[in-house]
Amino acid sequence: EVQLQASGGGSVQAGGSLRLSCAAPGFTFDDYGIGWFRQAPGKEREGVSWFSGDDESTYYADSVKGRFTISSDNAKKTVYLQMNNLKVEDTAVYYCATAVVGDYDLFDADDMDYWGKGTLVTVSS
Repeated sequence: EVQLQASGGGSVQAGGSLRLSCAAPGFTFDDYGIGWFRQAPGKEREGVSWFSGDDESTYYADSVKGRFTISSDNAKKTVYLQMNNLKVEDTAVYYCATAVVGDYDLFDADDMDYWGKGTLVTVSS
């Protein structure tokens, strides 16, 4: 079983930056996609960014393109989400999730096999 350990949330003013980490001990990046979803109060969970382990492709929701960057460190079995120029509307609980390559539709939360505990990101104006 894959266990995901998310961290790095916090409070920041608009325009600031945070970096989220998702550690996956024992994870095999080649076989999985891994990425980030978020859920704001009263809203559905939405996909934010995704890293496909087989070909190292990266994907971003339109709302975060140009501001967020996903990266991986295979040696540390960790995926990072660098979030720059944060906006108030980025406030949400962020979750990392993973699914077997070829067994999911991009940003479809129902297709995820494993979830980490959420980490709260609060952006104030």
